[in-house]
Amino acid sequence: MKIAIASGKGGTGKTTVSLNLALSLSDVQLFDCDVEEPNCNLFLGFGLEKVEDVVCPVPVINQEKCSICRQCSDFCRYNALAALPDRVLFFPSLCHGCGGCAVLCSEKAIRESQRSLGVIEKAKGKSSPEFYRGILNIGETMTSAVIKTLKKYIDDRKTAILDAPPGTACPVIASIGDVDYCVLVTESTPFGFHDLRLAVNVVRSLKVPFGVVINRWGLGDSRVEEYCKAEGIPILLRIPNYLKIAELYSRGIPFVREMPEWNEKFIGMFEAIKLQLADTEKART
Repeated sequence: MKIAIASGKGGTGKTTVSLNLALSLSDVQLFDCDVEEPNCNLFLGFGLEKVEDVVCPVPVINQEKCSICRQCSDFCRYNALAALPDRVLFFPSLCHGCGGCAVLCSEKAIRESQRSLGVIEKAKGKSSPEFYRGILNIGETMTSAVIKTLKKYIDDRKTAILDAPPGTACPVIASIGDVDYCVLVTESTPFGFHDLRLAVNVVRSLKVPFGVVINRWGLGDSRVEEYCKAEGIPILLRIPNYLKIAELYSRGIPFVREMPEWNEKFIGMFEAIKLQLADTEKART
């Protein structure tokens, strides 16, 4: 089963939920899909090794062969190519590597080269959980390509926990688009409530089953719970606004390691997810 941990905004506790859930389960994989700023390993402390470079095929244009026919620039939907009267300009950061320009070029003036986007790393040796992360190159914009490459390492025989990027844009879609279940992490604040509704619209559009975890529960804003009740959204877990949990986080310690009673709560959350998916499957049949 592939379970993504997502949210509409940053700082709600996605990494907290991802780590503590993964540490509460056995034979599990953990993927840090927040490739612009991966931070799971700050809490795990694993030694890491590179397993793959992430590259994007990009065109190299031979201007002497080019007849400025404009087929390539007209075809490119990302405006990575611009035909001027005397040459074709290429903007690497806009290129998505589809290769269409090289296929269309009747003069064979375009060949492909490789542009580095980032790397995929994994924990050395046998780790628990089995850990992978992607790292986007500084200044790079092709976040989704790194996430898609990272997800190639999912083992379908194991439960995979995906710590998704914040927000509702393309990197989130790349992370959660094909998962079995999505956990939306929110908090009892006005911002948490506002951005939860955005995230709910995304997962409903993708037709991914989902539930909610309320982090920092007990701050006094009840709108998240009222909204979930009105929309029929299951609340999988409430993590209270405890000082001890915040202190452990600030020291880089997943709180299930110091508060073992929470292991059972995260296992119970996992069982609730399985039950919800089983009920959904029954309803379909």
